[in-house]
Amino acid sequence: MPLPFPFLRTVSRCGDRRLGARRDEEASAPKEGSLQVDVSSSNQAAAVYYAQYPNQWAKIRETIREPAAEMLGTMILILVGTGVNCQFALSADVDLSPSPKGSYLGFNFAWGCGAALGVWVCGGVSGGHINPAVTLSMAVFRGLPWLKAVTYIFGQLIGAWLGALIVFANYSRAINIFEGGNGQRTLKSAGLFSTYPLAYMSSANCFFDEFVGTFVLVFVVFAVSDGRNSGLHPGLIPLAIFIVILGIGAAFGMQTGYAVNPARDLGPRIMTAMVGYGAQVFTFRHHYWIWGPVIGSCCGGLVASLLYDLFIFRGPESFVNRPNASARAYAMRQERREYAIHGGGPPASAETPPGERTNTLEV
Repeated sequence: MPLPFPFLRTVSRCGDRRLGARRDEEASAPKEGSLQVDVSSSNQAAAVYYAQYPNQWAKIRETIREPAAEMLGTMILILVGTGVNCQFALSADVDLSPSPKGSYLGFNFAWGCGAALGVWVCGGVSGGHINPAVTLSMAVFRGLPWLKAVTYIFGQLIGAWLGALIVFANYSRAINIFEGGNGQRTLKSAGLFSTYPLAYMSSANCFFDEFVGTFVLVFVVFAVSDGRNSGLHPGLIPLAIFIVILGIGAAFGMQTGYAVNPARDLGPRIMTAMVGYGAQVFTFRHHYWIWGPVIGSCCGGLVASLLYDLFIFRGPESFVNRPNASARAYAMRQERREYAIHGGGPPASAETPPGERTNTLEV
């Protein structure tokens, strides 16, 4: 990963350095392997940095940069998404607004915008997952290290919790009026932050609804990020995310509220439990949040990833495309053929000790 500053190299020199006047002379002269950063004003003063990090915070930031990016990207998603939930629902109350502010189409547009903005915020740093279902699929099918996946998911949950808390603080007075009194907290307003299915939905139907929505999302994510397929420029991937979220909301948004993202549902749900809604947000419909937005979304993402890799993806990152015994034997024959044509050392084999492969074709 590229380091965040262009002057991050340490210069090592042999021998002793003289003190006194020579120190100033050597400090002003350019040194091999270092980059001089001109911070001159009218006096043409120059500063040269030799440390890998210019300060302690830069070192800490390099450690937490990727999960922090996922946290902030998910926070943007929830700020815009739950923000439009509150404005759309609360403005329909005549005690709060003389006229409704928004429509269902605008509601879906805002969630698409939130997802696109969130990916733009962190895409160049962490890949712009902002969704544990995407992170899990990347860990299983694209070789994302599991430790990094855990930190990503933790960052996503914190970002979703924080975004929902900010929106709750912004609309808290309106929520009090909407609920009919200060401090009253029911599922009527809890639905502004997390998803709650319609009354006629069975458990299996809720699971399947979230499964299908997330299947579409992750399948498209894998397609637009596949350089052998669409070859979409990385800067345009958030636009594709906007389109797919808009489509999922228009097609599957009615029944469960299309979480299609475990962090999008669980982070705000934890927030509502902490600000006075209590355990009812978790016990609703026999713990709907577990088998709907969490398990349903993750299963949908994993199945989408598997189908994409089975029928479309040809890259070596996926275990679906790992060479079998026949392919490995073919590679060995090709290596021996190159040896026979060009000569050189013995062809590499499983018995060749490490470090002794010379004059052979690496396959």
